[in-house]
Amino acid sequence: MRVAVPNRRSATIPLVPVGRGGVDDSPECGLHAAQVDTEGSSDDLGQVHLDAGKAHTAQYVPGGGLGRVGFLAGPTSSPTLDLVKQVLLMVGAALLYFAVRGLSEGRVGVAIRHGHDILRLESRLGLDWERGLQSLIIDHHVLVTLANWIYIYGHWPVIAATLVWLFHCHRRNYLLLRNAMFVSGAIGLVIFATYPVAPPRLLDIGLQDTVTTFSTSYRALQPPALINKYAALPSLHLGWNLLVGITVFRTDRRTALRLFAVIGPILMAWAVVATANHYVLDAVVGAVVALIGLAVARHGR
Repeated sequence: MRVAVPNRRSATIPLVPVGRGGVDDSPECGLHAAQVDTEGSSDDLGQVHLDAGKAHTAQYVPGGGLGRVGFLAGPTSSPTLDLVKQVLLMVGAALLYFAVRGLSEGRVGVAIRHGHDILRLESRLGLDWERGLQSLIIDHHVLVTLANWIYIYGHWPVIAATLVWLFHCHRRNYLLLRNAMFVSGAIGLVIFATYPVAPPRLLDIGLQDTVTTFSTSYRALQPPALINKYAALPSLHLGWNLLVGITVFRTDRRTALRLFAVIGPILMAWAVVATANHYVLDAVVGAVVALIGLAVARHGR
């Protein structure tokens, strides 16, 4: 495909097509190239408009990277700098998490009282499903194992794999997901610090902690030393999986991936409650916080 630019010599420019609404609807992984006629430095090219049956717009930055996207800087022209930047962002987020985690220590009594407050509110709303959902699986080893595996392996491994895929293949949607997670995570940290909540498994209401009772592998992906036990509300376990599902659904049109995008968050919502790690309202608030994060991230673009 050739795009005419007057008085300029031919050059190949890596481009990332962006579909309607900012969705990267590229049919395959990797950057695409268009032939353009150029003269002199390619730094002055600005925006190139392509028409191949469907209009796409992509902004060229020397080295093939995208320009600044959103309130956090997008990729640079150096893959190494991109990687370093992402690692630094994640380390910063982890340090912030540990700081907030320390704020809730020593407030066990408050967190347990808040847990009972949530149960009473759920009872009035008809949403106190925690005991009922666990009673359906607790006598069936296969179902308990399934719930545990979804809770453990359906969270961080899925999030990490999705971020790597998007970073490599759909950079704009990677930035959208990353920023949405940062915003929702920041909201969650404020709630964790100001309103600590003990999960159902830590209340004396007859529920079992199925993850620690029937599984040992959770210690590898969720070491107890790194877990804030009194951060049940909101459930970012569900919220971030919902963000992954929305992003995957908008990014790829393949049926299998879209089914995964829809079913994944539903299964996680079931697992976080059935394993007694979250209340039903935790999941509801987690979804709302995640959607707020997504809205802010999209507005920032």
